[in-house]
Amino acid sequence: MCVVTPVNPPPLDRTPPPPRPLSSLPAGVRVRVLRAVHGDPRAAADLVPLLTERQAAGHDALPTEPAELAPALLRTHRAEIQALPDDTRLLLLLAAADQYPVPTHAFLRAVTAVRLDTRPLEAAEAAGIAQATTGGVVFRDAWTTVAAYETGSPADRREVHRLLARVLRGDGETPGRSWHRGAGALGPSARLTAELRSAAEQARDAGRLQLARALTERAAALCPDPREQSRLLARAAVHAWQSGDSDRARRLAAAAPEDALTGVLALRTGNASEAFDALLAAVVAQPPGDPEHIADGRHVSPPSPASGPDESRPAAHVPRATRERAPGRAAPGASRRRSASTPGTDVPTPAQAAQVPVRLPVVGSSASGPGVSRAESAQAVSLAGSVRAAELPHAHASALTDHPRVSPDAPGRSASPRDTRRPASAHAPGLPASTDATRPSTSSSRATHLLTRATEAAIYTGDLRRCREAEQVAEALGVVPPGTLGGLAAAVEGRYEDARDLLMAAAGRCGPGGDPTLLLHAGIAALLLGDHTLAATATLRAAASARARGATATAVQATEFRAYADFWTGRPRAGEAAATEALAQAYATGQDNGACHLQAALAMFAAVTGDADLCRERAAAARSYALGRGLGLPAALAQWALAFLDLGSGRFPAAAARLRALAGFGPGHGHRAIRHLATPHYVEAAVRTGDTRVARAAHGDYHRWASVVDSPDDLALSARCRALLAPGAEAVEHYRTALDLHARGTRDFERARTELLFGAALRRLRHRTEARDRLHSALAAFEHFGAPHCADRARAELRALGAPDTSASDTSARGAPDRPGTRLTAQQLLIARMAAEGATNREIAGRLALSPRTIDHHLRGVFTRLGIRSRIELVRLLAEEDPGREQA
Repeated sequence: MCVVTPVNPPPLDRTPPPPRPLSSLPAGVRVRVLRAVHGDPRAAADLVPLLTERQAAGHDALPTEPAELAPALLRTHRAEIQALPDDTRLLLLLAAADQYPVPTHAFLRAVTAVRLDTRPLEAAEAAGIAQATTGGVVFRDAWTTVAAYETGSPADRREVHRLLARVLRGDGETPGRSWHRGAGALGPSARLTAELRSAAEQARDAGRLQLARALTERAAALCPDPREQSRLLARAAVHAWQSGDSDRARRLAAAAPEDALTGVLALRTGNASEAFDALLAAVVAQPPGDPEHIADGRHVSPPSPASGPDESRPAAHVPRATRERAPGRAAPGASRRRSASTPGTDVPTPAQAAQVPVRLPVVGSSASGPGVSRAESAQAVSLAGSVRAAELPHAHASALTDHPRVSPDAPGRSASPRDTRRPASAHAPGLPASTDATRPSTSSSRATHLLTRATEAAIYTGDLRRCREAEQVAEALGVVPPGTLGGLAAAVEGRYEDARDLLMAAAGRCGPGGDPTLLLHAGIAALLLGDHTLAATATLRAAASARARGATATAVQATEFRAYADFWTGRPRAGEAAATEALAQAYATGQDNGACHLQAALAMFAAVTGDADLCRERAAAARSYALGRGLGLPAALAQWALAFLDLGSGRFPAAAARLRALAGFGPGHGHRAIRHLATPHYVEAAVRTGDTRVARAAHGDYHRWASVVDSPDDLALSARCRALLAPGAEAVEHYRTALDLHARGTRDFERARTELLFGAALRRLRHRTEARDRLHSALAAFEHFGAPHCADRARAELRALGAPDTSASDTSARGAPDRPGTRLTAQQLLIARMAAEGATNREIAGRLALSPRTIDHHLRGVFTRLGIRSRIELVRLLAEEDPGREQA
């Protein structure tokens, strides 16, 4: 007989886990939490313990309703308000309804209209809850406003909203009046839904996207038709996203799932590798006549709900997996339809058409490319035609004027890139991109916008080969693809002339006041073409246009690509300041993927200014996040920043190793465009380490692209590479050619580096006089750009020549006037000014999305460089440097 000895399990540990502090959250989540609670630390302390693990990690959206954000704080405020007299609470309810969630500024008119006595507000003033002013009622804080509104009964809220609606009769007050009418409604109403939808369009056109979101969301709540309600929720999500309210956008998108929304949110907040598939599926599966633009939230009236379901809508499954099936084979679950004109003929759906590699003629190539028979080409063109006839009867490629495809000899063709570097604008400045009498169909316009977003997904992930896949889908659907999409697809396939023509056409659309997304892509195209002045102009205009439309999300994205122009043109301080500001905006608006890109750009600026610790910290943060989200672009940029830091500091083997690794990284880890841009730096590092075989091959491809686009800057760097690869005296003429080309370009920082390399080569050839002149010129430029490590290399070369150092720093050492700001990097100066204004290390770290330890390190560097020991001395030095700032 077996005896079982009972074992008592140990008692469960019922000790609650320690509360999660706000500082433990990732930078992006921390900023969004503070924004959600209106900056109130009490509400933040109330919210943080309530977050789930996924919310705390940034994977799920934060709560958006006040009762979920700060329940304990709201209970306290409600108790205060409930203790007030009834008349006082009624006035506070009226004032709160006028301010929350939509401010309409009608309180005083409402009080006058019904002759309310405002003296009961004195009780609220005595309690410190609110104060009556000549402009209305000012509440103690945002949470008191919310509590005053939610304390009222549903019937009282409806009454005050109806009262406010009656007094809003002025010009431009239609959205506010419609909001109050909708808030005062008892239940679903088709008439109010239509009114709110129309008011939302007015608000959107006025650039008031937050108001448009509130109106559209209320319209969805009152809509009696479930299909229309889903469309309205999706539209509200678009408005919320563009206005910078990413958490609300993600929650609304979850209630109304749509491939286009899913793709954009994945691109900017989630796993970017999923964005391309979702966006391409949205292109194929879009319902005809639904032109909602995810880019800027603009649309026209949707199809009538009475039109019935779109039974022909194909399954949203096109990308990547389709390439693994045989061409022409039906996708799983996709139905085949019959042609109305030819009974019995099978007409493929767009999803099926996307599986066939459609090869339509492109600029500079024939219809049947290498390895493609005439029969296959004819079959592909016939298939694309059948899809256009079946799906898009009113869409014609000739009607789309955004990205025209013309033959090189066609009349009216814009100037060739070989004739002029600057792309000819496709339209007059200030006019929309499409001004022809023949307008594109709304469904094609939306498809073009979605393809534009798919292009961005390919750019961010680094999977540029998928651009060809998107181009094939566009051709199959009869939609002219964006120029950046076609240009990248051609460049990846080695068709550089075609890529140049398509990118030139895209870069030319940078007139002021245009569509922010088209302006952004004009900037990207200009960067690829090496025209950084045009890139800076286009991205600045994109940001300005986005802000004018209230599209905060696009404004942040434009600044990401502006950073490349600032880097190349030698504006590290200005670029760092703009990128730091955009980083805070990216975190506040929930664009964590954009914030990662900006972190990588800031790492590059730190590499230029020689701030090694900051460069490594930024690069490590960017790469850690990017590799987990499939973001090849910021991952590659961060790797390049570390290599550039090594190169500038003379650590050539380390720089060569990093750049060789970058060349081997695939999508999600590396980026073909970054690898191409870094080629001159790789050649320099490889020559210094004696490994020139791969460097020569990389330079050959770089020179071919530079020659095709005819960029003076790229050609100058190509000549510098040739000089580095040439033996002895042969390099001199190549260096002279490079400097002549630099004089026609805009990359001043690289010109200074060319002069440094040229001066070093001349010193080794014993051309002492010219070497000294070149090195002094390079030294002055590096000091102007704030690149001390590069300046130290120039000084070392001058010392090897036995030449005196006449630089600004040497003059300062001999007692010449010197300002403290000139001795600090841009990041150090920014931190020093914040510290001088009284901010603590933790507060500075929160503003700049850095750790307090890093801020402490920077302040120690500031004290060392300025020769001071306390913050009091820092305040005095900065006040002496800029007395006007202290008075302000």
